[in-house]
Amino acid sequence: MRIKSGLLAALRHAWVAAAALLLPAMPAAAQTAIPSLGLTVTLTPVVANDYLFRGISQTRNNWAYQGTVDVQHDSGFYIGAFLSNAKFLASPWNDTRQELDLLAGYRFELAGVALDLGYIAYLYPGQDKAPGTQLNEYQEIALKASYTIDIVKLMGAFNYSPNFFGRSGDGFYVEGGADVTLPYGFTASGRLGHQWIERNPLFGTPDYLWYSIGVSREIYAGVTASVAWYGTDISKRDCIPVADRATGGQRACDGRVLFTLSRVF
Repeated sequence: MRIKSGLLAALRHAWVAAAALLLPAMPAAAQTAIPSLGLTVTLTPVVANDYLFRGISQTRNNWAYQGTVDVQHDSGFYIGAFLSNAKFLASPWNDTRQELDLLAGYRFELAGVALDLGYIAYLYPGQDKAPGTQLNEYQEIALKASYTIDIVKLMGAFNYSPNFFGRSGDGFYVEGGADVTLPYGFTASGRLGHQWIERNPLFGTPDYLWYSIGVSREIYAGVTASVAWYGTDISKRDCIPVADRATGGQRACDGRVLFTLSRVF
């Protein structure tokens, strides 16, 4: 279903207004509590030189401006949303310009392991559906786990979609990683993930592996800067959908340095 540009603007304004109502006087703290409702609200704006999702650029190697809002109840149940600009391959049948993810789930702890069982709807408001093509939107269920041992935080994730991006069939994803606290306020991070896709030609790549390694640090007034190297095992030719090969592609799967600035409120 196509969402008209006027409606999209209204949705954006409503999202901003809702955040303003929920967070009327944001202190310089990691979260805002609403004790009377048993809620904790977290808002995270991010600016980055690219938007990488599982190692692949979602903005054709351009800057990304993003925001996440998370509202969690004391019981562990939560809802949230993620909004970002997006720009896929320069094909006439794909005019995606933004991504809106809706999230819901339950966070709890078991034997010292922090668990997060959630649902994610990936939406691309305003995208036109050309004849013979599919909308990009899809849904996933996800299980995340983390465990901290002294200065090391270990984490893992498993995601499943019954009909992955571009109606490409079953999608299975696993990820593992670690964050290590270093002297002088630095944190080193590493991630390794693998994506399996049932109908690869509809997605645009074969099954693939991606990885990242980086470092982050708070630099001023709660603003955190991070720099990391991201890469995949996808060749340039395999990264380019057949419909876009005449243009030479957009280097969406190439290795690159990702720089981000974020602030958790």
